[in-house]
Amino acid sequence: MLDTTTTLADVLYPPIEPHTTGMLQVSDVHTIAWEQSGSADGIPVVVIHGGPGGGGQPSYRQYFDPAAFNIIQFDQRGCGKSTPYAELEGNNTQASVSDLEALRAHLGLEKWHVFGGSWGSTLSLIYAQHHPERVMSLVLRGIFMCRKSELHWFYQDGASHLFPDAFEPYRNHIPTEEQSDLISAYYKRLTSDDVEVRRAAAKEWTRWEMATSRLFPDPEYLEKADDLDFAVAFARIECHYFINGIFVEEGFILKRAKTIEHIPTVIVQGRYDVVCPPRSAWELHKAMPQSRLVMVPDAGHSMGEVSIARELVAATDALR
Repeated sequence: MLDTTTTLADVLYPPIEPHTTGMLQVSDVHTIAWEQSGSADGIPVVVIHGGPGGGGQPSYRQYFDPAAFNIIQFDQRGCGKSTPYAELEGNNTQASVSDLEALRAHLGLEKWHVFGGSWGSTLSLIYAQHHPERVMSLVLRGIFMCRKSELHWFYQDGASHLFPDAFEPYRNHIPTEEQSDLISAYYKRLTSDDVEVRRAAAKEWTRWEMATSRLFPDPEYLEKADDLDFAVAFARIECHYFINGIFVEEGFILKRAKTIEHIPTVIVQGRYDVVCPPRSAWELHKAMPQSRLVMVPDAGHSMGEVSIARELVAATDALR
């Protein structure tokens, strides 16, 4: 039965502020913003945000016991407080993996736990496959492996059958003659020289994703699309990655799952996740049989849903 009495505040740790922040130059073009909160000498855990292009959030700190964990967040290239904003040059998956390693070394950490959801789960898995010796555990949510079938489901035809009302303005922003390939059509607009064309496309792209992220649509989520500074980076960087197949071969993560099956892994997946449907979580779990899959029966995609948050906090508490 759906729990309507427990709130997110009941499940999460209280809000905290970072005790250390910094900027790390990772290329001639890019500098990434990072922060640490919780216990400076606690168990190190890095939070890998979604999108790509979503940026870190203050609420992410609340999924960890601040007395036990050294909570590390960073904004991936082009988003959040990282500079230059919404920049696509030199912005790819391999660069993000390299940035994680640069940040770990900069902070003087031998190993860390890795926590990521949605695109954050994608990057967590690829990072672990490149540097398994640096990863103590994986806590993953809303598994996304960026295969062609996953992109087609959400951005072209699939989720549209469940959310036709939200899909219509996303689709109709594109002229009929271009609607057979919506990702390409949006990419053309999101990389336009005309700032108003970019902003209008970013708003519709972001609104579609926010409208489908929760089991029960949340007006606050929809308002993110109206924050055009957020939406432009979110939509541009996402579309840039997706049109390039996240810069890896098709099926990359599953093909290399055996290289990380020894790493303790918890997968938290909403049963009614429309953005990243449960099939991907199931296939990852089958490829990593030592992993623990928690299929949450009353949730969609968002880590801000109470039942998802409860399982994520339980997973991080167990790391202590």
